[in-house]
Parts: sequence; C-alpha cells; structure tokens
Amino acid sequence: MNTVQKNNLVVLDMAGTTVADGGLVERAFTAAAERLGEDPATMIDYVRATMGESKISVFRHLFGGDETRAQEANLAFEAAYGELVSGGLIAPVPGAAEAIAELKDQGRTVVLTTGFARVTQDAILDALGWRDLVELTLCPADAGGRGRPHPDMVLAAFLRTGAVDDVRRITVAGDTSYDMLSGVRSGAGIVAGVLTGAHDGTALKEHGATHVLASVAQLPGLIREYEA
Repeated sequence: MNTVQKNNLVVLDMAGTTVADGGLVERAFTAAAERLGEDPATMIDYVRATMGESKISVFRHLFGGDETRAQEANLAFEAAYGELVSGGLIAPVPGAAEAIAELKDQGRTVVLTTGFARVTQDAILDALGWRDLVELTLCPADAGGRGRPHPDMVLAAFLRTGAVDDVRRITVAGDTSYDMLSGVRSGAGIVAGVLTGAHDGTALKEHGATHVLASVAQLPGLIREYEA
C-alpha cells in the first residue's frame, strides 16, 4: 500500500529547471532568425511567452504554418544552440544534480524532458556529463511529436517507466507556464514551478502550479512533506 501512495515518478524539465543556460534559447532564436533573413525583434516576445513549448511548434506559429520555413528555422535554431552548448555556456542549476541524486536515493524514478530536438538534448547531456544521470530522457519526438503544453511527455514517462500506477503520484517540475500546463493536463499530483528560469511565480501559479519553489533543489523536501 505504501508504494502506491508514494510519488515515485518525477518528471523534470531541463533548461531553466535543472540546467542553467544563461539565456541561450533567446540567443539561438536570434541567430536562427538572422540566418533566415528575419528580424528577431518581431519574434522574441512570442518566444519568451512560449518558453517550454516544442521549438518546431513555435516556428510553425511564427511562420504562419509554412512547414518548409518552420523546418529550416528549427534546424538553424538547433545548430545555433548546439554551437553555444559546445562552447561551454551551460551548467547545472545549483543543487540540481544533488536533488536528482537524492530523489533516486529515495527510490524515485527521475525523467528529464525538453522542448528541444533529440540532437540538442543529447548535446546538453553530453556537455554536462549527464548521460547516465537518470533512467530516461524524453523530447517531443519520443512522445508522438507533441511537446508542451500537451501532457504527452509526462504520460510517456508514466507509461515507459511503470514507476507509479496512478498519475496523481507523478511529480512534474519546470520553470515555464507550459511546464505547468503539461503537468496539470497529465493529472500529476504535484506540479511545482521553479524560479530559476523563464517565468515568475505569478505566471506559474496562473497556469496551475501547486507549489512554487526557489529552485529544484527544494523538490526532494517538498515531495517528502507531501507524502507525510
């Protein structure tokens, strides 16, 4: 009975939540727009508002459904972000790796998710030496192609790991409004917003955060309190 009652599946966002990228997403979007001859100033507000969403979905919106243009922009973005990552411009959010280790020590399965393509996600994992940090990593393509705010990646983690038998025993943590929506729509019992990334506490709460934390480092303690 106790196993059923534990939040043994923890689904964590990467950039802004467990990974500090110092605004590289915006820099990569700017570089991608310029490579395509577009004015990044006309796009940046939408990019900021949709942080956490699948990047190809963002470009489809920005280019009015022009799939060819969106794919070109997405490839340019992924290339630009990969170049920035390989330049050593990312690091773990302070306390993130330790929090993941603590969650695993508590017997929980931790899954890392992203709105980036697999090639970029792998570049981040390699840059941080995180290839073997968690049991499973997911990008939108691993969950049928739909990223946040859809719940698909959270539910894919639920189905693939078998760590819990009730979606209410899932914990989702992220730094964006779309992370919160994804968690809520999946039925997760804990949807924790963190203040180390794109959106503030007000936005996180407005989009369904059950808790707002200073950082993911506080998550193991929160889950223990929730289960008490």
